[in-house]
Amino acid sequence: MSWAERVRALPFLGIGVSTEYGAGARADALDLEALRAQHPEFGAFLEVGVEVERGLDPDARRWIAAGRPTTYHFLDVNLDEPEDLDPRWLGRVKALAAEMDPAWMCGDAGLWHFGPRARGHMLLLPPILSDESAKQMAEGIVALREATGLEVLPENPPGAVYLGDLHLLDFYARLADYADTGLLLDAAHLAIYQRVCGHGPLTGLDGFPIERVVEVHVAGASQRVVDGLVVVEDDHTPAVLPDTWRILGALGPKAVELRAVVFECERNPLAACLPGFARIARALEESPFGARRAGRGAR
Repeated sequence: MSWAERVRALPFLGIGVSTEYGAGARADALDLEALRAQHPEFGAFLEVGVEVERGLDPDARRWIAAGRPTTYHFLDVNLDEPEDLDPRWLGRVKALAAEMDPAWMCGDAGLWHFGPRARGHMLLLPPILSDESAKQMAEGIVALREATGLEVLPENPPGAVYLGDLHLLDFYARLADYADTGLLLDAAHLAIYQRVCGHGPLTGLDGFPIERVVEVHVAGASQRVVDGLVVVEDDHTPAVLPDTWRILGALGPKAVELRAVVFECERNPLAACLPGFARIARALEESPFGARRAGRGAR
């Protein structure tokens, strides 16, 4: 079955939030239960960051036990390395997915580890932006999709240095084509890439298959200087870069299959996050996503 046919079966989730093991343990972390109770329109689903060796923390289990929607965000697989999809790891993934019942699987399509997989490694580097790399990664996406029965949406990771001869958006366009898959576009990560490479925030979007974008991430970032190098850190604060908002606004009208938007702010108090949630909703109000959210023309 082709992507054009498969996408019709994916649910519309709305605006949600992400978490990973232990994220809610800090005193000033986002209270998932308060978000759901007080602002259910911004807590429509939970994207659970999963490293199989750690499993699910109490906050995620509480959400799942309540029967609320989730997505499975992997934190421990290099999609371009066939040996990463070993039987033991796949078995744990399937067991966790059975417990979570996620709408789909997604995750940064880059390097989560260098060398053998180890608990807590979580290196996360961008892929080499080449055609050959895209082909290898596509094979991993197809294999994981077939093994789990879930759609696997590759996400563009953050980075301070990028290697390869392709623009990041061209790389993920080829990846989507080779794997015949949908995409998760992280607007904050894209804003970082564009700035690092000296591009305008919307460079490359005109040739990017926005119609394949199923999920979008928005998050804060901070600029700092490290040994004389200007680095933009993907720190998940509520302080979203202006370039990220520009990218989100540009995506909205064209993202006809957009079903989920995550505000990654899990380590910040609810009050500090609410303006960001509200701005996401306003930015997409007149888009196909906004129409579905409001119950107009939803399918």
